[in-house]
Amino acid sequence: MKKFEYDVTTHPIENFRQLAYLCTDKGECQAEQVPADERKILTDILNDHGVEGWELVQLIFSKTDVTAFWKRVR
Repeated sequence: MKKFEYDVTTHPIENFRQLAYLCTDKGECQAEQVPADERKILTDILNDHGVEGWELVQLIFSKTDVTAFWKRVR
């Protein structure tokens, strides 16, 4: 049976102003409106953890930070 381990990381919301507030109340989002520098920051976070075998489970945006939930096979 596979066993998993989990990690939770937080990242300052200042890096994601457009990304965090892009979606409407109805959940309508358009990625092309996200500034390239914010996409790059998120891509770097994903790739840095991905190299270590982590898979992103979920991102949660708050007023102060972005929380990422990760899992990987032990």
